[in-house]
Amino acid sequence: MTNNSPAERARAIGPLLEQEGPEIDRRRELTPAVVDALVEHDLLRLLLPKGLSGQEITLLEFCKTTEALAINDASTGWFVNQSNISAASAAASMPPEAAAAVFQGPRTGLAWGAKNNQSKAIRVEGGYRLTGKWDFASGSRHVSWLGAHSFVCNPDGTAHIRYEQPDDRSFIFPRNQAEITDDWHVLGLRGTGSDTYAVNDLFIPDTHAPARDAAVEKRWPGPLYMLSSTMLYATGFCGVTMGLARRLLDSYIDLAKGRHSRASTNAMAQNHAVQREIGLLEAKLSAARAFLHEAATNAYEAAAAGRLDLDLRIRLRLAATYGMNEATEVSLACYRGAGTAAIFEGGPFERRTRDALSASQHLQAMMAHIETVGRYLMGSEEKPRFL
Repeated sequence: MTNNSPAERARAIGPLLEQEGPEIDRRRELTPAVVDALVEHDLLRLLLPKGLSGQEITLLEFCKTTEALAINDASTGWFVNQSNISAASAAASMPPEAAAAVFQGPRTGLAWGAKNNQSKAIRVEGGYRLTGKWDFASGSRHVSWLGAHSFVCNPDGTAHIRYEQPDDRSFIFPRNQAEITDDWHVLGLRGTGSDTYAVNDLFIPDTHAPARDAAVEKRWPGPLYMLSSTMLYATGFCGVTMGLARRLLDSYIDLAKGRHSRASTNAMAQNHAVQREIGLLEAKLSAARAFLHEAATNAYEAAAAGRLDLDLRIRLRLAATYGMNEATEVSLACYRGAGTAAIFEGGPFERRTRDALSASQHLQAMMAHIETVGRYLMGSEEKPRFL
């Protein structure tokens, strides 16, 4: 099965995702059948280094894969994006022996929540004592390992400095060592099961505390690991929103082919306004997708050649954030265009519109990133963030 491309393997489980989607939404986690299918089609080791039995696929292949999954179920695409990038960015900066022990077998995976100010990691002999609480651990119900981000302090409470800046690390530990709070009751992307978790004074050895975006700690030379985890997430999540928009647009087109709106004297397929809207939505989505693929390809190839510069990283940031917002606009336009047909559970619009709205609220879609690009293009000396 792995002789096929990752996107082809993602499409192969499309009928299963279509079937299981409502149950995934109801359970607020992926079904066992879907998790088994992801393992069988080897979709959880896409970005791990080949030296760790990973596939180390290109960035373009990866965003096509998250898109292909999200066409049928966005929560599955979200989980695959989150787990693959978390695992790869951690493994690339861990000692190879430790990484191999954590990320072994086709069921490998890692979930972690967003960095916050509710944690502390105290530097001790051989490692750290970690205390804190984190939320948004997407896919954490389907993995054996959790991670948590925290700045490090010395035993006296002062900031621990490494590489001439505050030491910022990700701590990897077995899921069963954390206290999990089942609090994922949300509008959309319910199947990601993005629970809150906490640990108290948990010892983490040095080998399991990588600085995931510190170039000096990278153990693997591949181009994926030259890109920041932030930009990997942005590209993959953009793929998810593209898949959602694609499915909603296709559903809108199918509806328009056979429906007669009570608000118009013409069938939808003969309504010039509907025809124009569908044409423009197709152009909007296709243009945003092409921009993302171009920027992802250029950044990856530059990283492979050792010449990934700020211009290309800025370009990828722009493409990913712009793409997420354009995809959201397409999704919402399709929901509105479908009229009352869009509001029914079990139909093609309701759940996916909730998913699209939830995806649009992610940090990676924030318009502040577009402002960052604008400042850079105008020559601002302010250091760009989230690149």
